[in-house]
Amino acid sequence: MPEIRPVGYVIGLLVTVLGATMLVPMTVDYALGNGNGQAFLEASLISVLTGYALAKSCQNRAAGGLNNRQAFLLTFLIWVALPLFGSLPFIIGEPDVSLTDAYFEAVSGITTTGSTVFVGLDDLPAGVNLWRGILNWLGGLGIAFIAMIFLPLMRIGGMQFFRTEGFDTMGKIRPRAIDIAISLLKIYAVLTGICGLVYWLLGMTLLDATVHAMATLSTGGFSPADASFGKYAGAAEYAGALFMILGSLPFIRFVQMTGGSLRPLLEDAQARAFLSWLTIGIVAVVTYRLAVDGGAPELVMRQTLFNFVSVFSGTGFFSADISGWGPFAIIVAAIVGMIGGCTSSTSSALSVFRVQVLFAAIGTHIRLSHSPNRIAPIMYGGRRVEDDVVNQIILHMTSYVFLIGLMSLVLTFDGVDMTSAFFASWTSIGNIGFGVGAAVARTGTMVDFSDLSKWIMILAMVMGRLGLLSVLLLVLPRFWRA
Repeated sequence: MPEIRPVGYVIGLLVTVLGATMLVPMTVDYALGNGNGQAFLEASLISVLTGYALAKSCQNRAAGGLNNRQAFLLTFLIWVALPLFGSLPFIIGEPDVSLTDAYFEAVSGITTTGSTVFVGLDDLPAGVNLWRGILNWLGGLGIAFIAMIFLPLMRIGGMQFFRTEGFDTMGKIRPRAIDIAISLLKIYAVLTGICGLVYWLLGMTLLDATVHAMATLSTGGFSPADASFGKYAGAAEYAGALFMILGSLPFIRFVQMTGGSLRPLLEDAQARAFLSWLTIGIVAVVTYRLAVDGGAPELVMRQTLFNFVSVFSGTGFFSADISGWGPFAIIVAAIVGMIGGCTSSTSSALSVFRVQVLFAAIGTHIRLSHSPNRIAPIMYGGRRVEDDVVNQIILHMTSYVFLIGLMSLVLTFDGVDMTSAFFASWTSIGNIGFGVGAAVARTGTMVDFSDLSKWIMILAMVMGRLGLLSVLLLVLPRFWRA
């Protein structure tokens, strides 16, 4: 069995940081006098004391570093253990929900899925909505790269953490993982601040601007309003679409841009494909809607732009009901939602990179079927893609589609209608945050699903964030053998 105390040390530090972060919404609620500040104080004390005790008890084994097996375990526990502590404020204070609902909300926040089981968001204490936004923001890049900062202190370079998270650094732009982590976090924080300022200038309240900004750049989708962006229809939709797109592009390229060159971003094959596919999808749906339903062109364009950027990026905001736009719009949304944004971004789902490599592999095999003796390596971005990489990508995509089908079937066994079951699986595994079907029609949330279905979606959200094979690896006996 592998030594897990180095993993416990990092988890303990992260839980401590998470608990300290709860002091921010605590301060807000105490300042507003809404009576919910005490809940955040209690949750903070529980988290800080537990995290400190765990880190202290494992500290003597931390100096040995982490091997690949421990890095996989650490990655898994980040997305499983931290939401448990992140859910405490929802149980101790408002909205005073069950463990299932609280944990669902926290997992959805940290995995940046954006599905919610909370109804009456406009009436929740400000600190609760702020905490939901913080969970989104931490899950986007924050938690992963805070861990990256801790790893060098344990005599490890940290690059295997990138591998377990599925990041493609496209070349080592900095010599050490800690430098990459700090640079990315700076870009992430600056873009979030700019986004919040723009929202505020466009008429959002300070709280709404802050929460929406954190949920936008993390492509997390938690909103402090039941109507989501429908509360701020207009110019804010254009701004939201822009910042969701930025959150879906490779953050590595933004760091390179700080060196004074736009060329890496402009020449990035992922970024070009993402923007091209997004444009094609939006134009197709706008044309369809105008031809079938008519309406004011600007309104149709704005709603389609915002909502399809939200689905494609896996954010989960909405300003209109896509399900009312007809079957063609739903089909396009389902396809782009499965693709998702770029690797090394806050977006999830399959990723543009994997889909591009799959298309390249299909094209190569078609050419070889005509000329079997021809040497035709699979190319991506002018570089050869090795066979083992292609095989891993195909395996990942196959398991992704299989998991959607399997989870949909399991949900129907729990009494969920087929449409709701499919989109619940699709949104959970893809970390998209957008639901369709009778089970979500009443409130627009996941609150009407049974507890069993919610736990199935929780598992799907974690698998979607990490990948099916990464989770299955941890339950294999051979993984735990020394």
